[in-house]
This record gives sequence, structure tokens and C-alpha cells, in this order.
Amino acid sequence: QVQLVESGGGLVQAGGSLRLSCAASGRTFSNSAMGWFRQAPGKEREFVAAIGTSAGSKYYADSVKGRFTVSRDNGKNTVYLQMNKLTPEDTAVYYCAAGGNIATIYDSWYDYWGQGTQVTVSS
Repeated sequence: QVQLVESGGGLVQAGGSLRLSCAASGRTFSNSAMGWFRQAPGKEREFVAAIGTSAGSKYYADSVKGRFTVSRDNGKNTVYLQMNKLTPEDTAVYYCAAGGNIATIYDSWYDYWGQGTQVTVSS
């Protein structure tokens, strides 16, 4: 069993930055690939970023590539999502997820999910 707790969401103006954190507990964090997903009102959940167990593999959605950076600190059991140059289109609830030992863009691969953190970008 894995527990995931996201933090760092909030309200920011367009062009601003936020850093989301996801603290994990319960099973060996370093053996889990981690993903970030988001869901905007009225839309399906979509992939944002993923990182492999040793951070050697990173994947990004085209919509965030060059603006968002995923990283992890296995010593702190935490994965981060640095979000820069935010736009109103980034407004959503952001979720972190833990899966097997291979990073993937597919949400069905991930077994455990956090409760989500709201990110709102004003124009």
C-alpha cells in the first residue's frame, strides 16, 4: 500500500510558477515510477509528466514540454512538478500517482493516487 499526499497548489497569475510536491509513504518509493496527471472541469484526466525510479527516464505531455519539470528525491520520498510560464489552460486538479518500476504516460499503469491539489491560473 502506498499513500500519496500532494501539496503546493494554489492561485497564480498567468506567466507565474508553482511547484507541486507529492510525498509518498508505505512502500519503497525508490522502486516506484511516478506520474503527474491533471483533470480540468468537464474534461477527462490527462497525462502531464512521469519519471522513472532513478530519474533516468522522464516524459512530458506536449502541452507542458519546456515549461514543466518533473524531479524526485528518493531520500525524501518525494516527487516534484515545477511548473513555469503557467497559462489559464493549466488550471486543473493535479494528481500524483505511483506505479511499477517503469515510467509511462498511461494512467492505467499506476496503482496508487493522491487526493489531488488544485491549481488555478488567472488571466
